[in-house]
Amino acid sequence: MSKIILQSQDHVASYYAATAPETPMRPKLEAVIQADVCVIGAGFTGVSTALHLAEKGYDVVIVEGARVGWGASGRNGGQIVNGYSRDVGVIEKRYGPEAAVALGGMSLEGGDIIRERIEKYAIACDYRSNNVFAAFTAKQMRGLETLQKNWRRHGHDGLEMLDREQLKAHVTSEIYAGGLIDKRGGHIHPLNLCLGEAKAFESLGGRIFEQSRVVKVETQKAQPEVITAEGKVVAKFVVVCGNAYLGRSVPELYDKTMPVSTQVICTEPLGEELCRTLLPSDGCVEDCNYMLDYYRCTADHRLLYGGGSSYGGQDPANVLSVVFPHLRKTFPQLKDVKIDYAWSGNFALTYSRIPHFGRLNKTIYFAHGYSGHGVTCTHLAGRLIAEALDGDAKRFDHFAKLPFYALRGGQVFRVPYNVIGSWWYQMRDFFGI
Repeated sequence: MSKIILQSQDHVASYYAATAPETPMRPKLEAVIQADVCVIGAGFTGVSTALHLAEKGYDVVIVEGARVGWGASGRNGGQIVNGYSRDVGVIEKRYGPEAAVALGGMSLEGGDIIRERIEKYAIACDYRSNNVFAAFTAKQMRGLETLQKNWRRHGHDGLEMLDREQLKAHVTSEIYAGGLIDKRGGHIHPLNLCLGEAKAFESLGGRIFEQSRVVKVETQKAQPEVITAEGKVVAKFVVVCGNAYLGRSVPELYDKTMPVSTQVICTEPLGEELCRTLLPSDGCVEDCNYMLDYYRCTADHRLLYGGGSSYGGQDPANVLSVVFPHLRKTFPQLKDVKIDYAWSGNFALTYSRIPHFGRLNKTIYFAHGYSGHGVTCTHLAGRLIAEALDGDAKRFDHFAKLPFYALRGGQVFRVPYNVIGSWWYQMRDFFGI
């Protein structure tokens, strides 16, 4: 087994970076420029927002601290998982039926946007359908039944419960009690999707500046200013989409999320026959544990397997040692497989585990904190922000008016506070309670 964990000046040396098309470096921002909208961050939220706005005729600039798709958008498990990190049943209990109806009605839209983008702009990102939730216990199966019931109330009829034998048509591991298939889910090569969307944005006249990390946002001027080390964008509106990698460049948002590191490994090529033996329907799988594992086969017939979390965003010393035991437990026949890639990436966690959308003032919008469900919800966020800037904020405000809080424990204790909480839920998973 290899223990390759490589970094580069561009992208982390992941399977995705190794198989993405070569993309020339975009220019660094080295002047004072103007735009209708300046978007901070060239991940899914930023690029989705910019593309929606460009389609509406706006002059949009994206400033990115590294490369397009450098953060979570280009490193994640590549799974199109509908909904949010918390079920619409939880949303209804917390925020009431109006919020549940509004958010539930939008819960499938992100995946639809992805499929629309792929078709409209001919984005080659290895799209495959079907997402499977795999349960270990009878309790988790009951939870999936509740999930199915709640989703059906909001118009999602593409769900099917699977008993132990039925699940084997999708994943042949012996460790599961059953599952639920979402036929409106799927998986993609996420970095290629982000690069393809960025290319579509540029085809409409959009401008992207890379290696241009934002150091400050002037929020009190009539037209806000986004300042980098060597340049500045003066815009009518600013949209902050830095998510887990925003840092302190917008202090008002710093304590609203916490970076959490998750780890991914990817095997050597296994061949189509072995991949179809492991995952016969070529869908993607995630289990139902609090600290869940997720996996799928790639277009070139490798197994890509992720899991584990590190609160605070610190990478483990050895990604392979964290993830490989889980892969081996799921598929014992791969105990001697060679691992070609191993990497980490951060997502942003909110206290409520619900995405945090809002405004700092009338000209500065933000969206972040997808809490592990970002592939689809980022695309929804981009559409809602574009609608709001174009004069219709009704749908955006269904999110923006939800109560949000800083993470408990402050800067010193928020990591141990959340670690203790995660131990509690992991213990419940372990004992099946």
